[in-house]
Amino acid sequence: MESLKLAVIGKDVSQSDSPRIHSFIAAATGRKVNYVALSVPETEFEERICGLFCGLDGFNVTIPYKISVIPYLVRLQGDAQIFGAVNTVKTSDKSGYNTDGSGFALMLKNGGADVKDKKVLLLGAGGAGRSAAKKLSDGGAQVFLYDKSYEKARGVATEFKAVTALRDLSAARYYAIINATGVGMHNTEGVSPVDGSLTELCDTAVDLIYRPRQSKFLRIAANYGKKTINGEAMLFYQAYFSQCIYFGISPDEDEAKRLFAKYKEVFGQ
Repeated sequence: MESLKLAVIGKDVSQSDSPRIHSFIAAATGRKVNYVALSVPETEFEERICGLFCGLDGFNVTIPYKISVIPYLVRLQGDAQIFGAVNTVKTSDKSGYNTDGSGFALMLKNGGADVKDKKVLLLGAGGAGRSAAKKLSDGGAQVFLYDKSYEKARGVATEFKAVTALRDLSAARYYAIINATGVGMHNTEGVSPVDGSLTELCDTAVDLIYRPRQSKFLRIAANYGKKTINGEAMLFYQAYFSQCIYFGISPDEDEAKRLFAKYKEVFGQ
């Protein structure tokens, strides 16, 4: 089988786990990839993007280029049309996809978080929050969305059913609290997006952050005896769905679950 040339591009992907994850998935499923991480400064994006279509079979896109890449594409497929953002590009036909939402939904499913007919507090109305809101709504949840910008949250709420924008956070009981903000990583590591008085009232805490593996938010939740889920599974599953697109094969959720379990065994995570 021919080895596909793939990459992840972003402003700084020097610490990305994507090359390891994609290489693992390919090896475990009998496929071959040559997958690299390409950090592209914003000042160089325009001059380098066209070369990616010539030199690669496909590439994943992360911050801050999920929207910037769209003008270079011929078509958007599936969730990419809904979200207006792309994380997967197939270069043969210059088509863009977004597998973040599918990865998020499978993370919840395999993590034992059943949101159907339950109240969920979603923090953050950015790209990750928007995709999470859509998948939570599709899954039958009552979504309460909070963002520092109420207007941003209200904009998402007008797009998807069963989503209510909150002006303020107050102590209330939710089945799950989901952090789709960046609070808890990089320069905010050790900070929780909500305090313990709110976390204490939920059953499940979900953080889309995967590094650190246990954020302050999840540590607080764990101390209260709550179920906790971090974003590593979402990262893995969105990569799995992306690789299925690259190879033109149908995804299998059971296979994805087995692969993630093996991945954690191999890398001790």
